[in-house]
Amino acid sequence: MSPVAPRPGLWGSLAARLAREGGDREPGLWERLRASLDPLESRPRLAKDIEVKTFHLRWGNDYAVIANPRRLLHYRLEPGELELVELMDGTRTVKEIVLERFRESGDLELSGVADLVSQLRTGDFLEARYVDVPEMVHRALRPISPARAKARQFATTLSVDWPGAHGFVEWTYRRGLKAFFNRWVVVLAGLVAAGGFVAFLSAYRSGRFGIAAESAAAESLILLALNYFLTFAHELAHALVLVHYGRRVKSAGFMLYFGSPAFFVDASDGLMLDPWRRIAQSSGGPVAELVIAGAASLAVVAFPAGPLAGVLYKFALLNYFVIFLNLVPLLELDGYWILSDLIQVPDLRPRSLQFVRSDLWRRLRARERLTRQEVGLALYGILGVAFTVFAAATALLFWRAIFGSLVSGLWSGGPVSRLLLLALAVFLAGPVIRGAIGLVRALGRRLRLAWEQVRFRLQTSWRVEAARLIDALDLFEDLPEDVLSDLAGRVRLRTFPAGKPVVRQGDRAEAFYIVRRGVLQVVEADPGSGTERVLRTLGPGESFGELALVEAAPRSATVRAMAEAQVFEIDKGTFDRLLAAMIQVPEFAPGLQRISELRALPAFSTLEPDELSDVLAHGTWVAVAPGEALIVQGEVGDAFYAVAAGQVEVFEDGVLTRTLGPGAFFGEIALLMDIPRTATVVARTPVRAFRLDRRGFDRVLLTAFRKGTLKPTPGAVRTWQH
Repeated sequence: MSPVAPRPGLWGSLAARLAREGGDREPGLWERLRASLDPLESRPRLAKDIEVKTFHLRWGNDYAVIANPRRLLHYRLEPGELELVELMDGTRTVKEIVLERFRESGDLELSGVADLVSQLRTGDFLEARYVDVPEMVHRALRPISPARAKARQFATTLSVDWPGAHGFVEWTYRRGLKAFFNRWVVVLAGLVAAGGFVAFLSAYRSGRFGIAAESAAAESLILLALNYFLTFAHELAHALVLVHYGRRVKSAGFMLYFGSPAFFVDASDGLMLDPWRRIAQSSGGPVAELVIAGAASLAVVAFPAGPLAGVLYKFALLNYFVIFLNLVPLLELDGYWILSDLIQVPDLRPRSLQFVRSDLWRRLRARERLTRQEVGLALYGILGVAFTVFAAATALLFWRAIFGSLVSGLWSGGPVSRLLLLALAVFLAGPVIRGAIGLVRALGRRLRLAWEQVRFRLQTSWRVEAARLIDALDLFEDLPEDVLSDLAGRVRLRTFPAGKPVVRQGDRAEAFYIVRRGVLQVVEADPGSGTERVLRTLGPGESFGELALVEAAPRSATVRAMAEAQVFEIDKGTFDRLLAAMIQVPEFAPGLQRISELRALPAFSTLEPDELSDVLAHGTWVAVAPGEALIVQGEVGDAFYAVAAGQVEVFEDGVLTRTLGPGAFFGEIALLMDIPRTATVVARTPVRAFRLDRRGFDRVLLTAFRKGTLKPTPGAVRTWQH
């Protein structure tokens, strides 16, 4: 019998390693492998090249940006998330990070830590490099050439990007364009811009030049070429300022923007600049346009009878109009970024539009008084919409006046020129066609959603889906089939667009919800300062609002859709019927009460119902008589306690050091390691407390990693394109 050949590959290596270590001896390979794959025992450390920068805003809502220079990927962090990131120095396990934050803030941030660690891992921010295996397998199974990938990108987004643009910009900067950042060159450019504008006004008053084209298609084509040169210079100026301040250009490219071919620069790395440098970076493009338009105007005045004087006059006129549109801060162009950095409101436009769409009319109908900040948001949002319509109409008039002769010339030039005109129209009208298709899709989506609302009442499959989601919730795991079926039949299906609140903080609880599709964000607002704190995100299968119905309490936070989302809504009447029907299940109502009671403890107040159910399942309520010790100094402990009622006294070496009452907690260090207790805690009065041991805490935290809703792209900082 021939000997068995050793097994190659991973399993052969594992088998050989086990043989060397003596089989299943402890601690062996499998034990170390289990420990290395345990997310609670991992020690996240930011990679050495990761940058973190904090921005303090005068209106509150401070934030930080964390940048991955290898991918030029940027995430915006809330203050609480930044504090978590600062703990990720490789010396603490995930479990230790959770407990350290718990000791500092008094809140168990289970899913928050799980989400942040997962997001940083997949974004390749951590020292341990991330490999996207599913994406690698997908590319291997469905290979596509770079040319086809670019063609597909253009067909989908009407844009093509060039990731290697930074090298070109840096080369031009070092080979001569760096001179434009010299003080005297800047002064000279300013004189050209100012003098050119005066010259343009002089040419305008002379009456020698008009906006209509006289030389048909040729002049329009020259003007079109000059306009593309100006656009290229505009974008290059943005990129040069970025390189001058030591940042990188993520990509550049070509796109169709409102029917016009244009260049763009992805300047997302500029988000790491200080506000005044960001303002300079945003101003680079308009300043370049002013200098070029000024030079053209000076040429017109110097050579008014020259063959290109008329073209240069129209070129300057068109560019001054574009500069005006670019600097008016009501469109999301350079002027908007300048204003948002000046007033330190980085999300001004989305916040204002969201307020106008979702809150303004509701507040006006209820005759509620608006704060100064809300009045500003409303005015900006309304003016922004009005100015967008004005800009589109005015741009159309300019197109007709300046390029109308090109269209008429091509149309009257015969079959070949007409085909060229048709091709040009399809090319330039791409965004319009795409917008029309988008509009049709939006209308179709609304019709589909309306039909789904009707079909939901008619088809069994929808009721089955709702029933499965309800049955999967820990709160309702004991529902009998008949009660579950009746509950599912009364569920409503609701759809919310991005940014629209499902529930608002302070409102009366009228229903609870289960996420069917999409991602929602739970936000707690501070009415005094107007700032917001993101508590967590919710994904499909997660619920919210049920405890507010049980407690008959106002909503403690606002829940809004981050992208279009669908939820199942169970109204208060249906929920009350459920409570009445569940008399036959003795544990149901008491279970809800226990979860509500657990969330009343400050240590668990930020947890969601599913997390509270996990904590309740792996911990226990204890009653302690006066004089009885909960923990004893010197003994090895494995549990911590949260006091719900009564008072306890803390003794260190027999000396009373402090007294703790309801809401206090102690013993949390025992959730990490087997060390002797440093104090004795004795009940001063009858005490009711919740006890969670180490094994239960580990299982709850692991569940948070499995259930954690990874923040989607909107959670990342914007892609800053010019």
